Amino acid sequence: MNAKVKDVMTGEVVAVRRDASFKEMATRLRQYRVSAFPVIDENRRVIGVVSEADLLAKEALAGEHAGISAALTGILHHKDYKKAEGLTAGDLMTHPAVTVRAEDAVEHAARLMYTLRVKRLPVIDAGGYLIGIISRTDVLAVYDRPDDEIRAEITDKVIVNDLLVDPCQFAVTVQAGVVTLEGTPESASLGHHLVRNVRHVQGVVAVRDLLSYPDDYPLVPGPVF
Repeated sequence: MNAKVKDVMTGEVVAVRRDASFKEMATRLRQYRVSAFPVIDENRRVIGVVSEADLLAKEALAGEHAGISAALTGILHHKDYKKAEGLTAGDLMTHPAVTVRAEDAVEHAARLMYTLRVKRLPVIDAGGYLIGIISRTDVLAVYDRPDDEIRAEITDKVIVNDLLVDPCQFAVTVQAGVVTLEGTPESASLGHHLVRNVRHVQGVVAVRDLLSYPDDYPLVPGPVF
């Protein structure tokens, strides 16, 4: 996957300032149908992120310390109670914010979302200024690419331009983003290189490696002991 964050991100971002009230944030979450938004300072630098989960903590926990069992109290972290008492974005936000750059690979953004279990990430420039946001839906958009376009890139760019190999050596088929490679590469290392490069082509869901690998290290007859 060679797409960049800038290729799929949303440039129009719903953001709030540090002093935004709980009521304002709850209203904007519902109004814009988003699950979180960046918190920015007066210069539009990202300083944190407020999610619907942060707002829910206030509704669920504020003023309820006495009604929560000891077992549950042990599970809940102190910061959850602190957030529940918050009144503004600055009180409720998670900081520092996890962000990505416009030039980062979409694969990097996807890995962060998966690892951190977040639904969207603010996109910043070199100065830390907010320029966009990327969501799980945006990440998955790279798989909308047509099969024939994927096949053309594999043939023209990967096989011809990158590997400098005659494309007639290989049969490349793409169906629903799944690439099947057949043929006999000149060496096992070339075949492995081809498969590895194809996996990183934008829109490729998976690669079926049906290549017939030659023996790079044939046995040389020698003395018998």
